[in-house]
Amino acid sequence: MSTSSAQGDPAEQEVREEDQQHINTFNKLNTRSHELQAGVKAKKAELEEYEDASNELMLLDDESVRLVVGESFYHVGPEEAEEQLQELSAGIQQEVSNMSEELTGIQNKMASLKKELYGRFGNSINLEED
Repeated sequence: MSTSSAQGDPAEQEVREEDQQHINTFNKLNTRSHELQAGVKAKKAELEEYEDASNELMLLDDESVRLVVGESFYHVGPEEAEEQLQELSAGIQQEVSNMSEELTGIQNKMASLKKELYGRFGNSINLEED
């Protein structure tokens, strides 16, 4: 003769529509989290390239620098090239900041959903990365 609680064994719990929506939301947030992480990594690499270009520009003795715009080059002075690099770097830094803020918000929502789903299903659900 076995006894069971009113809720039943977590492994035998029925998945309600609300639970399924939470699982789907978690999955969407997890996917977006991976996209943002890859985006931040790519933007940081791009920012590093701009910093390298800025360092090379400081060592340059030429009065004219070829700057790429689209598919063409045009000649500018080192000061103007440095300004362009600073503007590009500032834009990239802002994008990284925005992506990082969004990522933090997503991670907080995911933690809340994890807590709720693990509370309902216990070890019968796996929401961890492998």
